[in-house]
Amino acid sequence: MTTALPAPCDESLGFQAAEQDCTHKTGVLVATIAGSSLAFVMGSIVNVALPSMQAEFATDAQGAQWIINSYLLPVGALILLGGALGDKYGRKLMFQTGLILFTLATLACAFAPNLDLLLAMRAIQGIGAALLAPNSLAIISTSFSESERGKAIGTWAGMGAFAGAIAPVIGGWAIDLANWRWAFAIIIPLAIIALVIGQRAITENRDRETDGYPLDWTGAVLVTIGLGLLVWTLTVLPDGTTPDGAKWLSGGLAISAIILFLLVEKRKNDKAMVPLHLFNTASFAGISMLTLFLYAALGGLLVLLPFMLINAGGYTATETGFAILPFPLTMALLSRYAGGLSDRFGVRTILTIGPAIVAAGFFYFSLLSGTEINYWRDILPALMIIALGMTASVAPLTTAVMASVDDRHGGTASGINNAISRSAGLIATALLGFVLVGDDSGNGALVAGFASAAWVGALLALVSAIAAWFLIRLKTTPKKQPAS
Repeated sequence: MTTALPAPCDESLGFQAAEQDCTHKTGVLVATIAGSSLAFVMGSIVNVALPSMQAEFATDAQGAQWIINSYLLPVGALILLGGALGDKYGRKLMFQTGLILFTLATLACAFAPNLDLLLAMRAIQGIGAALLAPNSLAIISTSFSESERGKAIGTWAGMGAFAGAIAPVIGGWAIDLANWRWAFAIIIPLAIIALVIGQRAITENRDRETDGYPLDWTGAVLVTIGLGLLVWTLTVLPDGTTPDGAKWLSGGLAISAIILFLLVEKRKNDKAMVPLHLFNTASFAGISMLTLFLYAALGGLLVLLPFMLINAGGYTATETGFAILPFPLTMALLSRYAGGLSDRFGVRTILTIGPAIVAAGFFYFSLLSGTEINYWRDILPALMIIALGMTASVAPLTTAVMASVDDRHGGTASGINNAISRSAGLIATALLGFVLVGDDSGNGALVAGFASAAWVGALLALVSAIAAWFLIRLKTTPKKQPAS
């Protein structure tokens, strides 16, 4: 793996020093890529393994949703706190702690004897990922000089995308060869590699300016409670056995906790986990809306599509992994070319066109009907359209987030956007009960439910495009074209 990760080195240090510096930086890249990739890999694998896990534990649609959301909830709620903990107490310490938590929880998932223990371990996985994700990028930023950083981050992002692309195939193969437990077990060696190399290669560092800043524990607790209750409420909405009074009570408590969270964050101002004054800027508010709706559509698709292919299409887990592969592979191959689109055409234009293309892909999916699924006619074209739209959106979106706030808040804005995208997937998965209950009524109902969900996805992507067009007002300098 190390030979595939060329690390930039400073040859001016002299041969021996440069060799040591190169080895150190290669180790940093290997550890952070392997560690941060775990979150992408685990999410992709569980999406493919979900039908098998649901069958073994004989659980209903709610149980299947919680297999996903018990992981997404702590990630979405705590990822900002995870970055703040790294700044305050040491990024290496939090990265390694996250790795240990993630690895132990993954091992426990592989041996979980019942659904309750599996969900508990998935939650611990999520806590580990909330520490891993923000601190891996922070470690790269502090381990490489400004001139080296772009190449290092590009390698980190590219390898992460590759891992996310190949994970469903490898996970599906493990499920078909043995069972879903091996889909968890096969990623443990990757976690151990990251842990060992990270311990040797990463130098501890933290932000001394945070010494006088108390951590926003109140905000973290309130947003976790609020999101958790909201997700539970949305999950049980289609369930006729849960009393309506319990639904109303949990919904009211969820809204109350979220309102309290917003009040706490407003009072803490810049010391808050989510400084609300950033949303006073129309561009940042528009970018946040775009992220919420676009990633809600995408999150629902990535759970529903493999579920439908296996349960209604008769695909094996391996075949499902290969069926989905064109989506992440297209993004991985074309993302490097998408970064310059916003320079040439403008951020607002690209972030309007990209989600609009995604909406077209979801509209294509909404035309699906009957029980006979033809991959080349019904799945691949829509998947490729959505992949092209997301490819056009992701890199400009990252650029837009950083450009929508001042330099001092760039890291915070990026973290908030990351948390919004993960929370969007969390909420979308909670709403999938309206579709997954169709699995009990036959394949035709499941396919029809998928098509209806695709209509909703198309609408969400279209709202993202509208938000970009009317709210994003970022000035960009188009690249000069060469004289003819």
